[in-house]
Amino acid sequence: MAHVISDECVGCGTCATFCPVGAISQGEDGYYDVDPAVCVDCGSCEKACPVQAIAAEEKG
Repeated sequence: MAHVISDECVGCGTCATFCPVGAISQGEDGYYDVDPAVCVDCGSCEKACPVQAIAAEEKG
């Protein structure tokens, strides 16, 4: 599984705050992305997101 941030992201940064391994960073556009190479699939970001913009997806 990999966690993916959708277009519903409002750029609040809550997900990055709750990520225990620092896998989430803010892009130049102001929105956040998950680095799948660093993500440990713990789900903390998904639970913390106030707009439910993060979901687990199959790695492909």
